Amino acid sequence: MSRSTEPPDEATIDDLYDQLETLAETVDDPQERTEVRRTMRLADRLTHNGVVNRVITEFTGKDKAEAFVGSVIIGMPLLVEDGVLEIGEFLATTPAFFVVNIALAVALVVGILYVADFREVQIHDPYFGVVPRRPVWVLGIAFATATAMMTLWGRVVWDEPWVNLCQVSVIFTAMAIGGSLGDILPGED
Repeated sequence: MSRSTEPPDEATIDDLYDQLETLAETVDDPQERTEVRRTMRLADRLTHNGVVNRVITEFTGKDKAEAFVGSVIIGMPLLVEDGVLEIGEFLATTPAFFVVNIALAVALVVGILYVADFREVQIHDPYFGVVPRRPVWVLGIAFATATAMMTLWGRVVWDEPWVNLCQVSVIFTAMAIGGSLGDILPGED
C-alpha cells in the first residue's frame, strides 16, 4: 500500500471511502469484506442524513427565516422594557457609544457565525469579493425587524429621528445576536 499511514490534516468523507475501498481489496476473509462493505454503507447513510459534513456554505431563504425568528424571540421581551428607551437616549447624547454599540453588534454576529465553534460556517461568494453574505443578511434582518417592531408597537414615533435610531439600535443589538443564533443552531439540510 502506497498511502501514508498518517491521517490527513483535512480529511474528507472521500478519504474515508478511499481507505475503506482499499481495505476491502486487501482483506481475504469474505466476512471481513462484508463488514467493510457494511461500514461503507453506514458512512454513506451518515453523509446523506447530514450527520457528516455539517458545514454551512449557503445562505438560503430558510436561513433568512431562521434569522428572523431568532431576532424576534430574543428581541420580543426587550421591546416592552422602558430601559431600552433610556439606553437609546443615552446613546443619542454620546454618539461615540452609539458607534461602539453598532460595532459590538457586528462583532458579536461575526463572532457567533465564524469564531464560536457552534457550527462550521464557510464564506462563499462574498459581496464585492470580501464582505460575507451571511452577516450582512443577519444584521439587515435584525435591523429591519427591530425598526419595524418598535414602530409598529409605538415604541418609537420618529419625531426625534436620531434618538429613535439610537433606541432602535439597542433592540437591534439583541436581535442581531438572536438572528445569528437562530440562523446557525437549527442546522442546514
